[in-house]
Amino acid sequence: MRNTALHVLRRGFTLVELLIVVIILAVLAAIVIPQFNSATSDTQEAALDANLAAMRNAIELYKAQHGSYPGDKASSGGTCAAGNAATGAADSAQAFVDQLTLYTNAAGQACTQGGGAFKYGPYVRRGIPDDPINQRGSEVTEIRVTSTGAPLTASGSAGGWAYDTTSGQFVMDSNATATDGRAYSLR
Repeated sequence: MRNTALHVLRRGFTLVELLIVVIILAVLAAIVIPQFNSATSDTQEAALDANLAAMRNAIELYKAQHGSYPGDKASSGGTCAAGNAATGAADSAQAFVDQLTLYTNAAGQACTQGGGAFKYGPYVRRGIPDDPINQRGSEVTEIRVTSTGAPLTASGSAGGWAYDTTSGQFVMDSNATATDGRAYSLR
């Protein structure tokens, strides 16, 4: 009797039992992992929508205070009492970034410090955000600026931003599609 009791206590899992557990874990992993990827895509698209809304609001506020869209006029040419003057030429990405991230006067000339005539802005305090899908757009070279007034179309799938200084249209510069089937540039 004692020998039988010891034998029962020392018994481990059989190979079949271990295989069943491994198969169950593999099936569960196959179900759960794609849901994490979908949640990541949904989160990135929600962040893209939030960034687009914030940038479009900043652009409209600039227009309401200056009478034209940012980047339409040069950000350079101002005389700053304190700080450094901006350097962007009209219809350039540098002027767009300067006029949204620095202090501006009524003519759209930008300065790194506010006060005096430079009483407007900054409209975007932490700089131009990256697009959350491709992590591009915060650098001046990653913003494509036009002045045609025509509806913007994406120039590729690299990401970043596209902006028109005549219409104020601001979109993601990508022809890749979101989970809902729409191109990111049409959001």
